[in-house]
Amino acid sequence: MPAMSGAGPSATVDIKAFIDSRPISAFQWFLVAMCFLVVAADGMDVAIMGFVTPSILQEWDISRPAFGLVLSAAPFGLVIGALVAGPSSDRFGRKPVLIASILLFGALTLLAAYATSPAEMAVLRLLAGMGMGAAMPNATTLLSEYVPQRRRSLMITVMFTGFNLGSAAIGFAAASLIPAYGWRSVMVLGGLVPLALVPLLLVFLPESARLLALRGAASSRIAAVLSRVTAHRFGGGEVFVTAEPPLPSRKPIGIIFARGYGATTVSLWVTYFMGLLVIYLLTGWLPTIMKDAGLSISTAANVTAMFQIGGTVGAIAVGWTMDRVRPAFVIGAAYLCGGLCVLALSLVGVLSPGLAALVFSAGFCMSGAQTGLNAYAPGCYPTMARATGVSWMLGIGRFGSILGSAIGGALLGLGWGFGAILAVLAVPAVCAAAAIMSTHVGRAGASSPAAVH
Repeated sequence: MPAMSGAGPSATVDIKAFIDSRPISAFQWFLVAMCFLVVAADGMDVAIMGFVTPSILQEWDISRPAFGLVLSAAPFGLVIGALVAGPSSDRFGRKPVLIASILLFGALTLLAAYATSPAEMAVLRLLAGMGMGAAMPNATTLLSEYVPQRRRSLMITVMFTGFNLGSAAIGFAAASLIPAYGWRSVMVLGGLVPLALVPLLLVFLPESARLLALRGAASSRIAAVLSRVTAHRFGGGEVFVTAEPPLPSRKPIGIIFARGYGATTVSLWVTYFMGLLVIYLLTGWLPTIMKDAGLSISTAANVTAMFQIGGTVGAIAVGWTMDRVRPAFVIGAAYLCGGLCVLALSLVGVLSPGLAALVFSAGFCMSGAQTGLNAYAPGCYPTMARATGVSWMLGIGRFGSILGSAIGGALLGLGWGFGAILAVLAVPAVCAAAAIMSTHVGRAGASSPAAVH
């Protein structure tokens, strides 16, 4: 369908085709920047406990096992938030759910600065985690509906680099604030940053024009939103539509499991789960594994940091390539190469001169593929179920991060060493590659219901 058909005031505008046909506007880059800041704030608050835990343990005089409930609270909150946020966003709109999620995790992180017991902290972190889990899928979905398909993967992956930046920024802030003001000052900062974003988002963040069209919103409202986003002035009286495949259900959850979407949904879940299992086991336990194998803790930390640096570079490279080559193939190849890098690490050993380069390459491939998957998933679902599809993928995938962290500790407890643990990790990486490639098979035909963009 063309971007516009007809003439004069009765012109019909296909929103997606119209956005795809236009040059990228300054406001669209501003939207990328706003979503980048949301993801950065999310990354800050997801990572914050890792930096303040040593100080809390010392102040409260409790053991690490006793504090385990607090550390596991936010990951479970992330799962709950993601599973609830998608259907809520598809029902109530992207903008209100996104802003509510930021308010939630900002306010609860701020309140956590005044916690006085592990139980109180655990409850606050669980609730904050629900907000964090809701923010990222909504930012992804909204941005995917406002950027042209020819640059969508790159622009979404650029947005996701904010997560690593936020995680690193709170670490640097903690290093400066804790010695001077204590751990509570870091929690205050982690709460104030997302809360400061709320006025900006209230004023400038647009609602999804495609969702508005599906709901039958007034053409004047849709025209005003699209004019601001694309810098195009409409003549008035246009009819805005969004081309969608026939839907098997009117409920978002029903759609993502229906024929034509169900197999894709399961494949995305498996891919995201396996990818996070590898990434979280590596980032969470690699310093300990390398220290046990003979490296100093400072060297182990510096080498592990190469994984995050490689992931940031890999995300942009994978996103750029996805806009030019079949996305599922690019993501699958990155996962496969990541598995090979991890396997190579297990073979060369921790004392290899190429250790840092291999860790960088593993991060480049694994984290690059994982971020690319976030850019790929929105195009697998129709507008009515897009937020649900994306958020449920993230929510189910979070169990991979929980399992990865747990498996690392269990394997170390069994006496497994550097080579054995990393060799095993190559298996889920290959599984992720196979699962994502299966989605391409399901979407190969243009008439396939799942071939939605």
